[in-house]
Amino acid sequence: MTRARRVLAALTAGIGAMAAAPPAMAAAEAPHIDGSVLGLLWAVPFAGILLSIAIMPLVAPAFWHHHFGKVSAAWAVAFVVPATLVFGADVAAYELLHTLLLEYVPFIVLLWALFTVVGGIRLVGDLRSSAATNTAMLAVGTVLASWMGTTGAAMLMIRPLIRANEWRKHQAHVMVFLIFLVANVGGALTPIGDPPLFLGFLKGVPFFWPTTALFLPMLLVAGILLAVFFLLDSYLFSREPGRPPNDQSGERLGVEGGVNILLLGAIVGAVLLRGIWHSGVELTVYHVPVPLESIASNLLLVAIGLLSLRLTREDTRLGNAFSWGPILEVAKLFAGIFVTIVPMIAILRAGRDGAMAGLVALVTTPDGRPIDAWYFWLAGGLSSFLDNAPTYLVFFNLAGGDPAQLTGALASTLTAISAGAVFMGANTYIGNAPNFMVKAIAEERGVKMPSFFGYMAWAGIFLVPLFALTTLVFFR
Repeated sequence: MTRARRVLAALTAGIGAMAAAPPAMAAAEAPHIDGSVLGLLWAVPFAGILLSIAIMPLVAPAFWHHHFGKVSAAWAVAFVVPATLVFGADVAAYELLHTLLLEYVPFIVLLWALFTVVGGIRLVGDLRSSAATNTAMLAVGTVLASWMGTTGAAMLMIRPLIRANEWRKHQAHVMVFLIFLVANVGGALTPIGDPPLFLGFLKGVPFFWPTTALFLPMLLVAGILLAVFFLLDSYLFSREPGRPPNDQSGERLGVEGGVNILLLGAIVGAVLLRGIWHSGVELTVYHVPVPLESIASNLLLVAIGLLSLRLTREDTRLGNAFSWGPILEVAKLFAGIFVTIVPMIAILRAGRDGAMAGLVALVTTPDGRPIDAWYFWLAGGLSSFLDNAPTYLVFFNLAGGDPAQLTGALASTLTAISAGAVFMGANTYIGNAPNFMVKAIAEERGVKMPSFFGYMAWAGIFLVPLFALTTLVFFR
C-alpha cells in the first residue's frame, strides 16, 4: 500500500469514528446531515477557527495579517473533507451550498451594501471630544441601530468617534462600548436591527413585536451601559497626558454624502422585500431552493451599493479613510465560520437526541414548561460564539416554533430568546458581524484594540453582571 493510500485509509478510519450512522435521507428530503449521529469531535474545525482568530494575531501577527484567509479556508476544508468521506459527496455538497446560498451570501451582501453606503456618509465640522459628546454619539447610534441595522449604525458612528478621540492615549474603551451598544444592544427593536429578529419576522413574528416586547430590557441594558461609559470616559479623560488639540476650524457640523441616507432607506426596503413578497418561485440548486424574492433582494442590495459608489464623491470616502480591507477580512473569516458551524447547528437541532442534549434539557421543567432564564442564557451564550441567527432559530423551534403561541401565551419565552441572541452577541468579537468590522476599522486607524480574550474580559466585567440583572428583572 502506498503512503498516500495508507494516509487516506487512516483518515477514513479516524473520521468513521465520528459518526455512528449514515445521514437521514428520506425519499422526499434533501440529503442532509442528521445531527443526532454527530459526536462533539465534529466541533473541532469550528473550535479551531475560533482559536485561530483568538490566538494567531497575538503569537504570529505577520503571518495572520497575510494569510488569515487561507487559515479560514483550511478550517472549512477540515469539515468539508471528513463530511464528504463519512456522509458522501452529495450530502457535503448540499450542506455547503445550503449554507452559502441561503445564509452566507445574503449575510455578506447585506453587510457589503451597508458598509459601502455608510462609508459614503461623512460627518464634517468641529466635534470636540468630551465624555458628554462621546456618550451622546453612542446614544444616537444605539437608537439608529434598530432602524438602519447594527452594521449600518456602527459604520456610521465609528469614523466620527475615531476622529474625535484620535489625540487620546485611552481610545479602545470607546470602540468597546460602540460594539456593546451600537453593534448589538441597539438592534433589539425591529427585524431590521439584527438578523435573528429578521428571521423571526420571516417565521411570522409581527414586525413591531420586538419594539414592544424588548423595549424595556433594551432600555435597562442600554441606559446602564451609557451611564457606566460616561463615568469611565470622564475618569479616563482626567488621566489623559495631553489636552484636546486647539485646532477647531469653526466649520459647522454637517453631513456629506446625503444621498447615501436615501440609499439606506432603499436597503431597508430591499431587506423587507424578503418578508413581504412571497413569489412562490424558487431556483433550485442541488436540492437547495433559493426563493425568487431572496435573489431579487440580493441583486437590489448589490445595485444600491454600486449606486452609492457612483454617486458619492471620492473625497468624501477619502475623508472617511474608507477602504475595502475590513469587509474583506469579515468576508473571509465568516466564510470559514459559516461552513464550520454546520455540524454545531445540526447537533443543536437534534435537541434531546443530540450530543448537546444536556444543554437542551435545561430549558424546560419536567412537566414541559419553558424556563425563560435558561432560554435567555443558552440562546445568548451560544450566540456569543455561534452565529446568532441560526442559534435564534434553534431555540425558536425548541420553544414550539408557533409564532402565534410565542407572541401570545409564551411571549416571555420568545422575549428571552430574542434578548439573549441580540444582547449577548456583544460578548465576543465573533458574536455579531459588526463587532469584528469595528475592530478591523479601529485597528486600521491606529486604535490598539483588546485581543480576543481581552475583549471577552471587558464583556465579563461590564456585560455579564448586567445580563444577570436583566434575568432577575425580566426572566426569573
